[in-house]
Amino acid sequence: MKQGPLGSWLGNVGGAEAFAALADAWPDAAVFAVDGERNVVFWSKGAERLLGFPAGEILGQHCLKGSRCPQCMRGCGIAEHGQVQGTRLEMYGADGGLVAVRKYARGFSDAAGRFQGGVEILVPDGAPAPAPAVPAVERVGAESFHGIVTCDPSMQQLFTTVRNVAKSNVTVLVRGESGSGKELFARALHAESHRRSGPFLAINCAAVTPGLLESELFGHEKGAFTGALHTHHGLFERADGGTLFLDEVAELSLELQAKLLRVLEERTFFRVGGTAPIEVDVRIVSATHRSLRAEVAARRFREDLMYRLRVVPIFLPPLRDRTIDIPILVAHFVEKLGARGHRSVQRVAPEAMRAFHAYPWPGNVRELKNAVEYALAVGQGDALSLGDLPPDVRGVDPRAPVALPPPGAETRAGAETRAGQPDEPAGPDEPDERTAIAAALAAAGGHIGKAARMLGMSRPTLWRKRKKLGI
Repeated sequence: MKQGPLGSWLGNVGGAEAFAALADAWPDAAVFAVDGERNVVFWSKGAERLLGFPAGEILGQHCLKGSRCPQCMRGCGIAEHGQVQGTRLEMYGADGGLVAVRKYARGFSDAAGRFQGGVEILVPDGAPAPAPAVPAVERVGAESFHGIVTCDPSMQQLFTTVRNVAKSNVTVLVRGESGSGKELFARALHAESHRRSGPFLAINCAAVTPGLLESELFGHEKGAFTGALHTHHGLFERADGGTLFLDEVAELSLELQAKLLRVLEERTFFRVGGTAPIEVDVRIVSATHRSLRAEVAARRFREDLMYRLRVVPIFLPPLRDRTIDIPILVAHFVEKLGARGHRSVQRVAPEAMRAFHAYPWPGNVRELKNAVEYALAVGQGDALSLGDLPPDVRGVDPRAPVALPPPGAETRAGAETRAGQPDEPAGPDEPDERTAIAAALAAAGGHIGKAARMLGMSRPTLWRKRKKLGI
């Protein structure tokens, strides 16, 4: 095809440079371009100003990370119709606030009709729309499922799986990192099933010693061992007709694995010290953050039990793989914690929301909730600011000294004693942990129980770590 004057001119000045100059010539509008997978390949300075997301945070990400609205969750239309002409929308900026815009867009397809991307322009449409008098989760078009909120398609597909699986009695294994919501999914499965009127009981298999765990699961007869003054009904008996959730099931001893397999196969068990079999009708939902196949290969887990537990495996994605949910989770926890008497927050500052997005969240949703609780506790006013966030979330070096007075002279002495032992260096994670614990204690006003909840650990664990780290 013969190149015209425009093509020749673009060849001289550069097409990308010309596109950027055209976009920036409209300073009040958000101009961006997406590829065939709807990943952002261009984000104008006007888009940064209008929506609050910097280009470095959005480029390469799905377009819904930077341009979200209830209608957008159902598709924007340019792939199906080729263009959008002046459609009025309410977009959600980085601070969670609403921005009224009119949208213009044009899509491009190849010769076979496959969507290849498009250009979109968001023009401010008067003053920002007032916040609707509905919960924040609904405002962002998220789906709420028994306390789990998301707008991530993979998570919403898991909701469908849970609804379908709940109709049967098959065992379910929930895989996911710590803090990803494994127990929430187990509770959702129970609530969707015909067992919903029965009990839901849970136990963390890693938190109880093997000897005590057997008694907790199966119960014991009076006189079965020293101290057994009464007959104890275990979790299997008490969960009859309902659901029993076994968290961290990979931590079961091989002996207890054999007894659990018997319950799954025969629906009967014996109390510790008992001789009469007890029949139960219990659905087992288990969870682990480790691969059971790897545990089987290492001879730490029975292969036959693995197959009985994972009839239906459910894999929960970590929060870092569904960052599209971060704004709605922040809004959800701000609203939920505020209703419990915490500080009332009306908005999240853009720089704080950027910090929420930039942090990798190794502790997943639980850590995000703790970070919001921390922010509500330490800050003031109706806006959640960057300075309210925990140091590691806002990007402060966790190894920096913490300007907090030690709890007492005994703690100081312990710290000095340890400081004089260079042959016992701190582990690589201790500075981070020390900072997090000290900050949580400060935010909680020294209240151990509240600080433990903020950190996602038990009170005994927090006491032990304080003693170890000299806090």
